[in-house]
Amino acid sequence: MKLQADIGDESLEVELEREGAKVLADVDGRKYELETSEPEPGIFLFKHEGRIYEAAVTSAVAAGGETHVRIGRHEFNLRLIDPKRLRSSGPGADHADGPAEIKTAMPGKVVRVLISVGDEVEKGDGVIVVEAMKMQNELKAPKSGVVKEVRAQEGATVAAGDILATIE
Repeated sequence: MKLQADIGDESLEVELEREGAKVLADVDGRKYELETSEPEPGIFLFKHEGRIYEAAVTSAVAAGGETHVRIGRHEFNLRLIDPKRLRSSGPGADHADGPAEIKTAMPGKVVRVLISVGDEVEKGDGVIVVEAMKMQNELKAPKSGVVKEVRAQEGATVAAGDILATIE
């Protein structure tokens, strides 16, 4: 699988191939052989050359958005782009014609609801803040539109994949 990884202003070409529990990764010509596991949702362990790295991964938006990654003391936002998918769909095709659901990536607690039904939002606007693994993550609108439904309530516990709001 060939991807483009955007981290800040840097864009990297990434090629991944899975062989059982191993992942062969080529990142801009640098090759890695990793043993991988996901002991719990959103937590990934990578073993490379005898060292183990833990990555906590939190999607900021339901589909096509940035992903927040923490490895040790290093934190960054990452956007993965599949060039094949870009070629097969027009600009803005992610949610252009239908509703966009904002979902949680992992279990957590709703800290703040920043929108109400009927509010107009722009793509990238913060809509809901969820605390997971002692980190607060602001979920953002994946498209511009009108908030049609808000299922989240402040203080509520949510499971991975729960739909918190819908934008049309």
